[in-house]
Amino acid sequence: VQVVESGGGLVQPGGSLRLSCAVSGDIFRVANMAWHRQAPGKERELVAIVTSGGTAKYEDSVKGRFTISRDNAKNTVYLEMYSLKPEDTAVYYCNADVWHSFYTERVYWGQGTQVTVSS
Repeated sequence: VQVVESGGGLVQPGGSLRLSCAVSGDIFRVANMAWHRQAPGKERELVAIVTSGGTAKYEDSVKGRFTISRDNAKNTVYLEMYSLKPEDTAVYYCNADVWHSFYTERVYWGQGTQVTVSS
């Protein structure tokens, strides 16, 4: 299974970015998909998570600014980020809970994509 993120970059405060994460390979179904981030010197934290049915939850600091969504046909999850702040600067990681059969599942992580918010 491959998990590939894209869409990171440098943006000014107040700007926006859209991250994408595509999951491919030996997949029976994909359950939860999520975005995490890790800033320098800090622990990795959960930013947003979405179930296969589309129910989403967010970390408090991003509520109202970030939107997580997914395309189940493409096994792809998105993170739309608005009103970005310097404190959003981090490496953003996608993960996916992948079922290979009715009995076998594993969580896979992407390699991360850098988001830098700076003027």
